[in-house]
Amino acid sequence: MTSILKNTLVAALMFTTVVSLANGPESTFGKKTLEVEKNLISVKLDPVFKKKGQKLFVNLLNLDQEKVTIKVIDSEGRIVFKEVIEGDIVVEKAFNFEKAYEGNYTVVIIDNDKTFKEKVAVK
Repeated sequence: MTSILKNTLVAALMFTTVVSLANGPESTFGKKTLEVEKNLISVKLDPVFKKKGQKLFVNLLNLDQEKVTIKVIDSEGRIVFKEVIEGDIVVEKAFNFEKAYEGNYTVVIIDNDKTFKEKVAVK
């Protein structure tokens, strides 16, 4: 009989502890969860440019799925490529400059009034 009473008392104590942690103040349990959520919300949405030889890979996370404009401009200011992408969450593009004329090129990404540029030199 005493062992049943002891086990019941231990189970009640464990249950009370779990409930108090779950419903406790933010300073102990809930705060950590909120910090993680804040860190997830503040994700940088700048495009990623990666060069491999004469190839340039562009990746952009477009969560709002708004219009994204991609341009390639040569050293004389001429637009040699332009594409407008709308409605895609992930914008991926690869540019191959292996057969391009010599010179300097600029890849421009325009997203929500932000402009990002990456330069490529073709020799």
